[in-house]
Amino acid sequence: MRKEHPWLYAESIRSQSRAGAPGDLAVIFDRHRKLLALGLYDPDSPIRIRILHRGGPRAIDREFFAERLREAAALRAGLEREGTTAWRLVNGESDGLPGLVVDRYERSCVLKLYTAAWQPHLAELCAALESVLAPERVVLRLARAIAGACAERGLVDGTVLAGPPLDEPVAYRELGLRLRCDPARGQKTGAFLDQRENRARVAARARGKSVLDAFCYTGGFSLHAARGGATRVLSLDASAIALDEARANFAANRDVPEVARCAHALAHGDAFRELALLAEAGRRFDLVVLDPPALARRKDDLPQALQAYARLAELGARLVERGGELVAASCSARVDVDALAQSLHRGAARAGRSLREEERTAHALDHPVRFPEGAYLKCLFTRVEGNP
Repeated sequence: MRKEHPWLYAESIRSQSRAGAPGDLAVIFDRHRKLLALGLYDPDSPIRIRILHRGGPRAIDREFFAERLREAAALRAGLEREGTTAWRLVNGESDGLPGLVVDRYERSCVLKLYTAAWQPHLAELCAALESVLAPERVVLRLARAIAGACAERGLVDGTVLAGPPLDEPVAYRELGLRLRCDPARGQKTGAFLDQRENRARVAARARGKSVLDAFCYTGGFSLHAARGGATRVLSLDASAIALDEARANFAANRDVPEVARCAHALAHGDAFRELALLAEAGRRFDLVVLDPPALARRKDDLPQALQAYARLAELGARLVERGGELVAASCSARVDVDALAQSLHRGAARAGRSLREEERTAHALDHPVRFPEGAYLKCLFTRVEGNP
């Protein structure tokens, strides 16, 4: 077990006293029988044990979970003062609760499990959450890899574990803007909370500009650009449902003068195809945002993902006015920021353009990273040079 790393892989276990079931508490000793750590056991995952506690004996119970939740909440205490009522309360391993994400939307909390080892501990975890936050509602989400196994044990993705049923989208605020999401059926836990700070950076760059938001989902970058003073915004996504939500989010903020003045349009279709069609039609924008979904979920996906980022940069660069800006993000942990940058520069060069990097950003305060594999988000803000 690597020092301070939160995972113990199956091949690193020299021996074990018995076969374990998902969620069993694993007690880890070194070769000299010294107690090293306690963790959650998952026989169905190559990450066989996820470390909860290091050092001497410790009860893993409701109070243990409540202590971790209180520590996580204290780290994020200042966010509400910014006009934000939705954030990541627990970022898995980096907040000491490996394989678990807790996102908060006003008084609704969403628990997302990335290992079935959490299933036997859900009651204690929910009780701890009630004692720390007293949420109105708790919704369960399951990672795709474990949804089938959990369903066999009676857990279904989107289940409301506590509180009233979800009859309508959940409303929340992000830096003063009103948004809404569907925690039971939306992507991730309903919204992409990790891009909040990058959306604010786009808003700060948007005044007087035309903006294209590709892979817009429910229009987060689009809405912030409008609030920042963009004259027109085009929101592009392959999901008609997501675009309906983007339209609704704009409507909910029409009392914001900048949003009301912004000409907002929607485009439905595959981003790669639609970006090419926009370029063929001679469309140009002052600022283009490219925020695709994870393109490298497995190690074998990496070469193809880097080619896809280059292609996106090529398509995006063709749409940017001279001296305009291209903002590109990756949420693939397997893609490091230098590899992403190289792909973007290579793609822009194929379009006859060059990129001048102005800023690289990573994780926001509520998405802390305390181990290498946890660093998934990176975003590059670039200036596009050369004639379109």
